[in-house]
Amino acid sequence: MKTPKIVIATFLSVATLMSGCASTDTRPVSSSSSYSHAAYGVIDAIEITRESGGGIGDSGIGAGAVIGGVVGGVLGHQVGGGTGKDIATVAGVVGGAMAGHQIEKSTKQQDAYRIRVRLDNGGYQTVTQQSIADLRVGDRVRIENDRVSRY
Repeated sequence: MKTPKIVIATFLSVATLMSGCASTDTRPVSSSSSYSHAAYGVIDAIEITRESGGGIGDSGIGAGAVIGGVVGGVLGHQVGGGTGKDIATVAGVVGGAMAGHQIEKSTKQQDAYRIRVRLDNGGYQTVTQQSIADLRVGDRVRIENDRVSRY
């Protein structure tokens, strides 16, 4: 029976396509001996924003893509006959995996804080981070490694 081979080939294809979504961050890792620039200023504004959370679904194949691929493959297999059935199965797996991946990403959104700092040199810098702890508008802060903290 050809169907198991087609399903396996389709899963491998989906895995290859979805791996293109993986992070390719090439920034160098800082060491303790490297120079770290800090900026100082006063918090001008804090806004709450929504952003996608990190996790398996953002860096490759997650549960949403796998479940979506299986459901799509099963539904696609119900359509047509012969070669048409095989094509529908493959299309169902790919479409289901893509839809499942997007659904998983959208459910992993979380609050983040966009902090606008008026720097001592007169400029502005905006930093987005997951928590603000005890930061308030008007606080004197330090920005280092894209993190805002009181000092």
